[in-house]
Amino acid sequence: MEITGRLTRSAAVKTTKSGKDLVSFGIAINDSYKAKGSDEVTKIVTYVECAYWRSTGIAPYLTKGTIVELSGRIGVNVWNNTEGEAKGQLTFNTNNIKLLGGGSKNAETVPQPHTGKGKKKKNVKPELVQVNDDLPF
Repeated sequence: MEITGRLTRSAAVKTTKSGKDLVSFGIAINDSYKAKGSDEVTKIVTYVECAYWRSTGIAPYLTKGTIVELSGRIGVNVWNNTEGEAKGQLTFNTNNIKLLGGGSKNAETVPQPHTGKGKKKKNVKPELVQVNDDLPF
């Protein structure tokens, strides 16, 4: 399943009891519609709690306000609160994250791309290769 939303808070790296690291963040999915026969637009916001288990390296890029496209598996957590009321929360076990924009523009919070072990990379120009194509069409 794929969903697109805006981060409601910056991502946090958490560790489970078994020692496995994960990136935890929440998104808001905005939607709107007009009821039949009405000119009034109804807006709906759905909040989803997300977990990304593959790598914690993406966490600094997931800042509040960033728009992301996620693919993965949706689920729900349900419980009774102290007053005995049933509560629920949508969850999303994320397999892939695509950053679409927005979020923090602060250079201190967003790391610069890693270029290797202190070595500078040369600008390498690709070579043009001429292919001898003697097809009649």
